[in-house]
This record gives sequence, C-alpha cells and structure tokens, in this order.
Amino acid sequence: MGNAVIIAILVLIIGLAVYSTIRRIRYGSSCCGERDPAEKKIKVADTNIHNYPYTYTLQVDGMHCANCARRVENALNRIEGRWATADIGRKEVLLRSKREETEKEIGSAIDSAGYTMLSFRKH
Repeated sequence: MGNAVIIAILVLIIGLAVYSTIRRIRYGSSCCGERDPAEKKIKVADTNIHNYPYTYTLQVDGMHCANCARRVENALNRIEGRWATADIGRKEVLLRSKREETEKEIGSAIDSAGYTMLSFRKH
C-alpha cells in the first residue's frame, strides 16, 4: 500500500513536469509573467538591406526576453519602410529605415509597446 502511494505521487509529479515543459515549448517562457502564446511577428516585406539608407541604434530599457524583443520589433515594424531587429543581450534595437526618422517618432512607438528608449543614435 505504501509503495502504491509513492508511485502515484511520482506519477503525478512527472505528469506535472511534462505538462509544464510542453506548455513552455508551445507558449514560451516569459519573464513578463505572460502565459499566452507569443505575439505574432510582423514580417518586413522588403528585406534588401540596400533599400534602407538610414540606420539607427536604439537602447531600450525593459527588454528581458524574446517576447519583449518581439513586442518592440513589432511596434517599429508596423510602419511601412522600417525594419527593426532587437538584441536582447545588449538591450539594443537596430532600426533600418527608408526615410529619416526623428527621436520623438521612434520613442513614441517604443513607449506604445510598453518600453522606454534610453538612447537614439544615427549612423
């Protein structure tokens, strides 16, 4: 009887671990406390780097995980003529644009995603 209880407890623990792992794989593990599926990535139609004459490096505060990076990228990529790529490790975003951007425009887009732009550097 004692062995059956121990086996039942072990099966329950293993079942919860498998469920948690599958959920993490399917929905991602987020530092943001979200358990929803990741936001769908907005893909840029024009990926020819030569079509983007303006390049900016943005320091963004609050990007801690892939979901954070995707939110920031999406906020910038929503506007036609922009191509943003976030680097979580450096907390930077490389923004390519077909037109000259202002710090205010970009800061507003990042703020709308819930993050803060710390610096704006044009190349």
